[in-house]
Amino acid sequence: MSAVAGIDVGGDKKGYHLVVLQGTSILCSVNSKAPEDLVQVCAEHDVVAVGIDSPCQWRSADGARQAERELSRKRITSFSTPTRQLALSNAKNFYGWMFNGEYVYQALASSYPLLVDKAYSSGRVSFETFPYAITCALLGRDVASAKRKRTQRRELLEREGMDTSLLKSIDAVDAALCALTAKYLLAGKVDAYGDAVGGYIWVPATTSLQSW
Repeated sequence: MSAVAGIDVGGDKKGYHLVVLQGTSILCSVNSKAPEDLVQVCAEHDVVAVGIDSPCQWRSADGARQAERELSRKRITSFSTPTRQLALSNAKNFYGWMFNGEYVYQALASSYPLLVDKAYSSGRVSFETFPYAITCALLGRDVASAKRKRTQRRELLEREGMDTSLLKSIDAVDAALCALTAKYLLAGKVDAYGDAVGGYIWVPATTSLQSW
């Protein structure tokens, strides 16, 4: 079974959390502030797909990203991605983590290009996803709870057969959920929200939860 990975993107202080998954086995959990380190770890484990918890595109001047609008219609909330210019003008660097996401997509681009089609066919790719939407897809929107995320998300991974002892923080748990979505992507059990212009957000199909 192919190895996959997930990346949780944080601000400059927290950096990136990477989890590599093969089947139900967590091969490693890494915290780094250098995107290049993540690329190297993925290459060492022959990772095929990388799910990233960060926007893959900035909002255009014409309005919100299509992916975020579609998720909102399903009552799944997400961060509203600003235009790049608006993010740059924020004096408190509130959107710094989104720029860190931009850096990791750039670092991965040559080895794991962004998935820009609405269906995965083959080859190495990176793609956007995020833990709350993943939890909503697998547990149901009325069950998924941001307030209970520390316990609920870990329990979801364990329900999928994973030993979560290597995951020492909620950031690592979130990275593992992104890796789980990469596993579903390779199996063709995902839904894509959005369009090519604003980028796609991928989450497990709502009927996907099962034993592997």
